[in-house]
Amino acid sequence: MAEGRSISSGSTRHADLCMMGDMAVEVRYHMLRPKQIVERRKACPVAYIPIGTIEWHGLHNPVGADTLQAEGLALRCAEIGGGLVFPPLYYGESRCESLMEANAPDREAIAAGMELPPGNFLPDRMPYSAMEQTDAYERLLIHILAEVMSLGFEVGVLVAGHYPLIDHARAAVLRFNKWRPARYNGMLVWACIDYLFLADRWPEAGDHAAGWETSHVMHLHPQTVDLAELPPEGEAIVGVGGRMPPQRASAEFGKRTLEAAADAVVREVLHRLENRELYQGHGNSLREGVWRDDGR
Repeated sequence: MAEGRSISSGSTRHADLCMMGDMAVEVRYHMLRPKQIVERRKACPVAYIPIGTIEWHGLHNPVGADTLQAEGLALRCAEIGGGLVFPPLYYGESRCESLMEANAPDREAIAAGMELPPGNFLPDRMPYSAMEQTDAYERLLIHILAEVMSLGFEVGVLVAGHYPLIDHARAAVLRFNKWRPARYNGMLVWACIDYLFLADRWPEAGDHAAGWETSHVMHLHPQTVDLAELPPEGEAIVGVGGRMPPQRASAEFGKRTLEAAADAVVREVLHRLENRELYQGHGNSLREGVWRDDGR
């Protein structure tokens, strides 16, 4: 592996880039000066782009929970594996499909919790159809990836926090990787989401505002979570679902699972960085687990 790209051991240079004493070095692209960006990009030319939404996550979680999780995962990946994290994207996805306020069985109770009319989230309140919104969002992702490529990165990663967005992110990845400027000496892109790497280790992996997601937010932004807003365990909770009750959420569990997801993502990313040719053939850019064939 090139200098600064090993997840298992790392180089002195990478350690210097990641840590200064007991404080982590800033890995957010928009917070750095040009020379700082160039130094880190040369050590590991990987860009992480967190994507999410603004959506109901129970009375106990912030509405930005999905995007906050995506950003937290991206930051952890950059800290342990190198690279830089771009500003998260909270907006632009379809507001007609795969949205709690619009599609959940208890959407009227969700609207009541926000003190809004349920009709605010009906399709006719959006200026574009569901398919038009989806197409616009995927075009937006491609546009963002092109901007990131112009800034000198070799691998770009869309990190989805809102689960339905992984499908749109993958669609954008396939389209972008077929684009000639990206395919030939451009940027190889990939999309990921945390729970898909962890379902074999934690049966509770992946939920909506229950113990899994609530634990992540408690770890990343503890001041935004209030478990006192929850009813006693066993009672129904508006707009919340999953195997692990949110009352059992903990920052420690959130930290452990996010770090496990980051380890898996970084292995995928660094293998792409060092073995670009394995992911360039038709249908290959979404392949995962190829690094295992190298005994890593």
